[in-house]
Amino acid sequence: MANYISEDKLSEIRNALDIVDVVSETVLLKKTGKNFVGLCPFHAEKTPSFTVSPDKQIYYCFGCGSGGNVFSFLMKRDGTPFGEAVRTLARRCGVDIPERSLSPDEQRRVSERERLFEANRQALECYRQALWHHSEGKQALTYLERRGFLRATLEVFQIGFAPPGWDYLLGSMARKKITPALLEKAGLVVGRKDGSGFYDRFRERIIFPIFDEGGRVVGFGGRVMDDSTPKYLNSPETPVYTKRKVLYGLNRAKEACRSAGSVFIVEGYLDLIALHQGGIENAVATLGTALAPDHVRLLTRYAGRMVLVYDSDEAGIRSAERCIDIFWKEHVDFRRGDVFREDQADTRILVLPEGHDPDSFMNRYGAEAFKRLAQSAPGIISFMIDSAVARHGLSTEGKIRVVSDLQAPLTAVNDSVARALYAKQLAERVGLAEAVILERLNEHAGRSGQRPAGVPAGAAGRAVTRATGDERFEQRIIAMMLQFPEILPEVVDRGILGYFTNDRMKTLGESIVSLWRGSPESVAGLLERVEDAAIREQLAFLAMGDESWNLKGCRTLLTRFVEGHQKKGARRMAIQKDIEAAEKAQNDSEIKRLLGEKQKMAVRREKQKMAARREREG
Repeated sequence: MANYISEDKLSEIRNALDIVDVVSETVLLKKTGKNFVGLCPFHAEKTPSFTVSPDKQIYYCFGCGSGGNVFSFLMKRDGTPFGEAVRTLARRCGVDIPERSLSPDEQRRVSERERLFEANRQALECYRQALWHHSEGKQALTYLERRGFLRATLEVFQIGFAPPGWDYLLGSMARKKITPALLEKAGLVVGRKDGSGFYDRFRERIIFPIFDEGGRVVGFGGRVMDDSTPKYLNSPETPVYTKRKVLYGLNRAKEACRSAGSVFIVEGYLDLIALHQGGIENAVATLGTALAPDHVRLLTRYAGRMVLVYDSDEAGIRSAERCIDIFWKEHVDFRRGDVFREDQADTRILVLPEGHDPDSFMNRYGAEAFKRLAQSAPGIISFMIDSAVARHGLSTEGKIRVVSDLQAPLTAVNDSVARALYAKQLAERVGLAEAVILERLNEHAGRSGQRPAGVPAGAAGRAVTRATGDERFEQRIIAMMLQFPEILPEVVDRGILGYFTNDRMKTLGESIVSLWRGSPESVAGLLERVEDAAIREQLAFLAMGDESWNLKGCRTLLTRFVEGHQKKGARRMAIQKDIEAAEKAQNDSEIKRLLGEKQKMAVRREKQKMAARREREG
């Protein structure tokens, strides 16, 4: 029976725990003023930016933007769902969680997920039995052993086999009382076009079970043993399986990634298994798709350095370039003037020697050779330079295109020393003076409106750094609402959020108001009910401030904010009346001056709208 955890119980657990004690089990914390600081467990850093507030019972990393309360810390650290994190902490502090049944609709949704997980688990057992005991499974076993995989490794990864035939799994699952309709929803069988029944999706293939972070089977991949096509066949997306949010092997690799501070990202099941078998356990694989932004965000929980591993053939290089584009966009949004932080997004591109993929390289040369090769793997910028030269060549036109390709990435590099070194590297590669490259970068920065280097890049940090004028005012109001919730009734009654021009700040304010229960409560309790991780982290950032608030000061701030907007509105009306009067008097010079002033105000409003739109799209 799935259960609901009441807010009273959540509050009891929070009050029984000290977030400092929980975080200290993972992070070495040092007291600094009211707070504690340490090295962030969710990204690699040398200078502590991870802050824990014992007063507010929240944490926030000023480097990567991660933030929340004790429950969200455990969820992110262990990759567990909310309910599991709550129960873990409840057991720790001795709080009993009484069972209360969900509503019929909630129960139906939870029950369906549980039945899908169970169907996948039963299918896994069926495929495993077929590999080891079915007459056709011996062929698959021989194939895998010939490829160099040990039986112990196959057991660890729970590799299976789908025998030939159209209904092997259907028949096995029928004996376990699992219906074809449920198997279809799990992606294990396919409905016949004529509506006469179903047939097995996977047939005569080696089966690789796909696990989520918690170790539950969410899908499968199947590989042929000959030249048949498609070479790989993967489960479709289901209610329990979203490809962009799952990485093969992460359930086994996450602790090794944390320990090593790095992760190798490969493209194939067998490549991943070969690395793990060779002792390189901090490795994951994508699932028939390119690396997605969700994958990048997922991996930043466990490692600061990411090494993308690709074959040296043309397809491998193209795949590397596509993944770089995804990774770069995840860390840098040129429309918003973001900058690239190498200390937060250390990514290397490892292109293997010609003729090798990770599987064949490991079999021939071993783990130590792989590690040595990885140590010399270039970073994103260096790889981009090499790829641009290979793509365009070093003719006069080619050099122009190479420099053009590298303008935006180099301008976005945050560290001025690193940017200068990369500019020198590019200049030497294309045979131009370094000053010419730097001049071109400055021109690009001016055209794109990119902000100066040296600005923090975390999601919440970016929002605060870019803010000017009204936006700074709005951010201060949001911080006030979090740190002094007694003012919330007046914020609502006076319609303060209606004056906001920044969409992101307005969304944050509306989230606070919608979750407010009518009486003051802790920030940690408020964050608990925020489902969107990005909003939760930005709220944690704004809540971390130490400004002292009282009712009088809050009311003064709100009054200044409202009066400022009212004055602007009154000024626009006054200008319009003056224009009408000047037109009647046929005073052309005055009309021109007033129209100029009106235009300037319109431009300022449009810039605010564009900034808000960029925030929304970002």
